[in-house]
Amino acid sequence: MGNSGVLRGRSIIVAGAGLAGLTAAVQLQRRGARVTVVEARDRVGGRVWTRRDGFYDGQHAEAGGDLIDPDQEAIRSLAHDLGLTLSPILRGGFAYVRKASRAPVIERAAASGGLWAQLARAAEPWVQAHVANERRWEGPIARRLADRSVAEWLDDIKADRQLRARLNGMRGFFLADPEQLSLLALIDQLAAESFAWDHFYRIKGGNDRLAAALAGALREPVHFNSMVQAVAQRGSQVRVTLRCCGGQGHMAADAVVLALPATIVRRLVFTPPLPAPQRHAFRDLPYGPATKTLLQFDRRFWRRAGKPLAYGTDLPIGALWDGNEAQRGRSGILTLLAGGSASRDTQDLIAKGGPEALAAKLRWLGAKNAVLRASHQVTWEDDPFVRGGYAVFPPGYEPEQRAWLSKPHGRILFAGEHTSLRWQGYMNGAVESGQRAAEEVTILLVEARRRSPGGTR
Repeated sequence: MGNSGVLRGRSIIVAGAGLAGLTAAVQLQRRGARVTVVEARDRVGGRVWTRRDGFYDGQHAEAGGDLIDPDQEAIRSLAHDLGLTLSPILRGGFAYVRKASRAPVIERAAASGGLWAQLARAAEPWVQAHVANERRWEGPIARRLADRSVAEWLDDIKADRQLRARLNGMRGFFLADPEQLSLLALIDQLAAESFAWDHFYRIKGGNDRLAAALAGALREPVHFNSMVQAVAQRGSQVRVTLRCCGGQGHMAADAVVLALPATIVRRLVFTPPLPAPQRHAFRDLPYGPATKTLLQFDRRFWRRAGKPLAYGTDLPIGALWDGNEAQRGRSGILTLLAGGSASRDTQDLIAKGGPEALAAKLRWLGAKNAVLRASHQVTWEDDPFVRGGYAVFPPGYEPEQRAWLSKPHGRILFAGEHTSLRWQGYMNGAVESGQRAAEEVTILLVEARRRSPGGTR
């Protein structure tokens, strides 16, 4: 739907000023609609959050959405269209570090592809079955996979200690331990077309520049500190109830895009109510624990000839990588992402010894004589606007429910990384979901106009 004026005279409310909501808002505005974006936070970006305050040498790093894969075309194209530059980073991908009796042991896998290839071989019968099912989250194959945890599958195949440790080290990717992750989620990932994990990108100057550029393209400024509480439909109008700084407020429009996490959607009051399967889809979907720590040192001790700049680990600190590789200055920022149970482990370390306790866990990387200059930490499960890092599909989650996460409810449309099929959990998934929601709104309102008295074809 490329007609720039096809939605002229229509009004749309977008709830959520993350990448999903802002992408949808800008596209709808380009088609002539009056778009109002409301956001519960006091900033745009949602889980895209570039931290600059407190770091020396003008450096920054990402406390939220961080890495862009080379085959994530939607976000790369959007950044290009907005005049933003992508910096190539982490060439060589991730190595793996496992616990050992004396000191952690570094295993130089062929990027992370070595682990994925090993997993794909071990899970080949299920991968083939899932591919034969066209990767659909429905039917007996999907249900069988969804009912089992990754930990149970490891027991079934009598996995060795190394494979178990490596999967435990994937907590920074799935944000779940093997016991809390559906086998279907793992098999679906293994059945993907590629694992281009030998290099990545970030947006030069900070990933939040993408959200800022989208927000800057809006004719109407984002309404901050405005939390959606209820959404009611009557006839051709949708009415949104908001909790704002001055109390309760109301807005009405021709359609609403809810670009909110599932953890927030399930708390909203819908009139008429969502269908039971859709209510259950939102109700049953947890978000994984995730603590992200940014440690700025006086020097980049992890940068050594022939050594990787990123590591997956089964250590309490989670995965780690160079957080500002493309920036100038002698100082450097190391990013640590602790997902699943590692999130609590990291929080315990911080509670007992501060960020220095995390730095002490990096001696195997060469941190012994480095000076910790600054730090920042965010625990996403404590964030009231999301309550976790991103969506996790646990054992027992009904696979058929996944489709309901993105299914329109009258003139209410849904967007967000949790609604993406291929890129769930990624910034790219958020962008693609916003594009999809914009298309759905356009078709819905154009068809409604054609059906109305006096409408034109």
